[in-house]
Amino acid sequence: MAFDVHGLPPLKNEALSIFAAGHRQAGRVRTLLEAACAAAQRTGWTALADPVALDVVLRRPPGSHSGDATNFLGGIGDVLQDKRRSARGSLAHLGVLVDVALYVDDRQIRQLSYREEHADEPSYTVRVSAL
Repeated sequence: MAFDVHGLPPLKNEALSIFAAGHRQAGRVRTLLEAACAAAQRTGWTALADPVALDVVLRRPPGSHSGDATNFLGGIGDVLQDKRRSARGSLAHLGVLVDVALYVDDRQIRQLSYREEHADEPSYTVRVSAL
């Protein structure tokens, strides 16, 4: 399954969970969850329990320095897993988006691809597939 997201991916670059209410990545987390939810509903996708591949293509303006590949991939990996299994606090602020999961645990990611392309406006494409 693949889907596009407007804006930049959530960054995982600190000890505080990106799922914490009021986290500075909250908007990016919500945007990613909404896009994943729409794609899952459109395709009938259910969370995979077997190994997966994660492919990300990030588009952003040249010279943009708002994050790096490892921080983006960590954020995307966390957001797309079953959040209830890894939660360290309340997820009530996510509402129904708490149930959006493309795989059970990001430890299932066995193949990873990331590349950046130049674009006027930031966006990215996420592809998750079973291995």
